Amino acid sequence: MPHDHMHHHDHHHGPGHNHGPETDHLHSHVHGQSPADHAEELKVLSTSFVEGFRKADDKTSFLRLSGIPFHREGADGLTLHLVDAKIITNWQIGTACPAFASRELAYLPFPGSMIEARETMTFTYVSLTTREDIDLLDFVAERFHNRPA
Repeated sequence: MPHDHMHHHDHHHGPGHNHGPETDHLHSHVHGQSPADHAEELKVLSTSFVEGFRKADDKTSFLRLSGIPFHREGADGLTLHLVDAKIITNWQIGTACPAFASRELAYLPFPGSMIEARETMTFTYVSLTTREDIDLLDFVAERFHNRPA
């Protein structure tokens, strides 16, 4: 989890961060985040994004401000263009797994209180030769992974 602390460090902060590496200052870092914590944070970020997108009167501006690219380079070098954004809601009603000593699955329906909506958002990019469907989580994970410390 992020926490604030005072420490010395010698990594570059870019323009506008006016102190040398020898300066003590308050700085936030994510230390020792487990994969489960990382997955939960990605889920929260993507859920917030979907809610914001739904509420946005100007979807194009929302996407631009969010950093969703309208064009990508395809594997064949042609430009892929964003043409569709799709939100799908699923509800897991139960689970099924292999049963011991049987060819049938063991089915475990969930009680109503355990059934929750899960939403996914997919962006579709096309070129003359290719179609790519990219999950919002891929964009969020990429941005999350590349964020400054």
